[in-house]
Amino acid sequence: MKKYIKGFIAFFVLIVMLFIPEHIAYAEDGALEQVKENGELVIGTSADFPPFEFYAGEGDEQEIVGMDILIAEKIADDLGVELVIQDMGFDSLLPALESNKIDMIVAGMTPTEERRKSVNFSDIYFQTFQNIMVRSGDKDIYDSIEALAGQTIGVQSGTLQEELAQQIPNAKITKLENINDLILSLETNRIEAIVMQGPNAVAHAENNDELYTYEGDFELDEQDQGSAIAIRYGEDSLVEAVNESLAEISENNLTEDYLATAGEYMSQDGFASKYWRYFLDGTAMTIFISLIGVLVGLVLGFILSLMRLAKNVIIRFLGSSYVEFVRGTPLLIQVMFIYFGVGVFFNLPALTAGIIAVSLNSGAYICEIIRSGLNSVDSGQSEAARSLGMSRNQAMRHIIFPQALKNIWPALGNEFITIIKESSIVSVIGVGELIFQTRVVRSASFEGILPLIITMMIYFVLTFTLTKILNYFEGRMNHD
Repeated sequence: MKKYIKGFIAFFVLIVMLFIPEHIAYAEDGALEQVKENGELVIGTSADFPPFEFYAGEGDEQEIVGMDILIAEKIADDLGVELVIQDMGFDSLLPALESNKIDMIVAGMTPTEERRKSVNFSDIYFQTFQNIMVRSGDKDIYDSIEALAGQTIGVQSGTLQEELAQQIPNAKITKLENINDLILSLETNRIEAIVMQGPNAVAHAENNDELYTYEGDFELDEQDQGSAIAIRYGEDSLVEAVNESLAEISENNLTEDYLATAGEYMSQDGFASKYWRYFLDGTAMTIFISLIGVLVGLVLGFILSLMRLAKNVIIRFLGSSYVEFVRGTPLLIQVMFIYFGVGVFFNLPALTAGIIAVSLNSGAYICEIIRSGLNSVDSGQSEAARSLGMSRNQAMRHIIFPQALKNIWPALGNEFITIIKESSIVSVIGVGELIFQTRVVRSASFEGILPLIITMMIYFVLTFTLTKILNYFEGRMNHD
């Protein structure tokens, strides 16, 4: 399924890019001047990859830290601009770069031959190694690539490790988007090993006694043995400036200092006191997105339902086409398209794009709920209202809709609850709702299951409370 979703995303991005003028799609060699003029360097990263990039801090002091972030800060300082960090899923980074949402990718990315077909890369700034992660109890059993032959191996989708795992004879490869999900799969015996980038594997093993890692004897091309910064094609001036900063980092051996600084943030102490604010912020954002989505969806759904019931053929066709299109495409694709596709022409913030997608999607479903409710009211009610001298609008407002509302209230309530849960989709573009913050906590705390339990309980409390409120008003309507 993920393969098809990625295909859809790539297709939409490709279509959009075909219609973008060349000077927008790929900036000319004035990229460096443009960054300086803007006064900020916008980087994209996936902050679930310690010690390269991960979240640390408590309360209002939450921030993304790590070796890559320190490198990005060095580059921004050398350019004399402010560093702006956009956190999103690893699979979303290349589309974000190609659609000009970010200036570069700083995420421990390996400059593979396949990726070089899409973007340009800086010089390699960190010579890395590739590890195999196993359970501590299996370290004497699965101690080599050969010993893992025929076993189920986990990899992060869209990474170099996905290709390296194929070197394990007859391996059954499981691909997941998040490293923390892979760790959890390993701990619960869903897989037997994980192919991971070395420093990341070491960071997890040092913070979890149940895990053991060792360097894998993989066959690697020279360009696959390090991390580099991804930049759009045609932006040679920016590449040159980045390479100058990286050369200074290399000459002064600053990566060792950066890694040591990142290590100081990595601690499991005080889970509740350290991470409660993440869950609070995520819950508040989820409620906000859901509330806006419901309100806009109600208005849009009511308008669309009237369009679908209109006598005018064109208006009815437009309403029906919208509903069928939205209901026939996944919300994930809609979110990605609005942010990366439409966002090329309009610089939409991730939160705005997410709210728009959720609202437009909700409107289509609410439209069908309202339309079915209006159709459930006996036509004689409308005829009686008209015979009393009411206009069509008055009959709809005072007679038809109040009766329809009683019929559709349970379905509307179910849609409201669905929006709360489906709003989690916007996490893929970096909106800090509850699922996004859960991913952050799992990465920073090295806890796999506890954050999931907390998140599950929060969602239950939200939906259970909303259900009780909706049931109360349903009872009031039935008594009236």
